Amino acid sequence: MNAPLTYLSHYSSETQQQVLALIKANKLKAYLLQQFPNPHTISSDKLLRQYCNDIKQQFIKKSAPLSQVKYDDKIHVVNNALGLHSYVSRVQGSKLKSKNEIRIAAMFKKAPAALLQMIVVHELAHIKEKQHNKSFYQLCQHMLPNYHQLELMTRIYLTEVERNGNIYA
Repeated sequence: MNAPLTYLSHYSSETQQQVLALIKANKLKAYLLQQFPNPHTISSDKLLRQYCNDIKQQFIKKSAPLSQVKYDDKIHVVNNALGLHSYVSRVQGSKLKSKNEIRIAAMFKKAPAALLQMIVVHELAHIKEKQHNKSFYQLCQHMLPNYHQLELMTRIYLTEVERNGNIYA
């Protein structure tokens, strides 16, 4: 294991110490299972697409449609990311068409529903706000009021997955 808290490096030392205490006591997995007893059931690309579109329709209806949504096996390894939003602009006749794609790291096929929701909201927010700025995080919080807490929990979850593999295995 490299640095034990790679995903939590920008959080307060108090938060890091709390997570380290759980790791040292070998209780991090139990803590996560207490918070998230079951994984979500969105296991296929088709279900993921529907899930993303449902959230998109609820909060950002007027934005461009999603042309592709899928789990991607290579994201975490290649891009060091949990999800990717990409958009491609193409000229079609005299018009410029933009296509939005969302890819979620395949490791989230068996993850807590709340953490998948946080990642989907994050990627959907990129449709309207390309940069991680104040407006971006305000939109994330509008779509998911406890966004920042779930981002922290996702980082704690990733710490445990890196150490011992999926908590549901």
